[in-house]
Amino acid sequence: MARGFSKAIIVGNMTRDPELRSTPSGAQVCSFTVAVNRNYKDGSGDNKEQVSFLDCSAWGRSGEIIAQYAKKGSGILVSGRIEQRSWEDKEGQKRSRVEIVVEDFNFIGGGNGDGGSYSGGSKGGANNSTTDVAPDDISDEPIDLSEIPF
Repeated sequence: MARGFSKAIIVGNMTRDPELRSTPSGAQVCSFTVAVNRNYKDGSGDNKEQVSFLDCSAWGRSGEIIAQYAKKGSGILVSGRIEQRSWEDKEGQKRSRVEIVVEDFNFIGGGNGDGGSYSGGSKGGANNSTTDVAPDDISDEPIDLSEIPF
């Protein structure tokens, strides 16, 4: 029998502000939805667009970072496992939901115009992966190639 495997990698924009809440045991979880656009040509050659809305949940430090820095419209790349949850609602109806449980993410596009990029994973932590160099910091002096170590 084959072992199961599920993995999703999506890029899109958040459809609403992320919602951070705590479980009764004190764990932090952030819920958000990502809109993923797909452009294609139909049989007659016309350009079409399809949008999928994918629910995501990020646990622990990753969820806290997403809730702190992201907002509706923010671009995000999410990598995680696909998980189906089932429950009964208040009326006794069986319900289910498929969502992506975030294992890693990167903010993309700098939604607030700063071009910032943050990444985090299920182990927690955020890395600011941008390096800002102001034009005033760049020297006009020629580069001595003998100083380059490779």
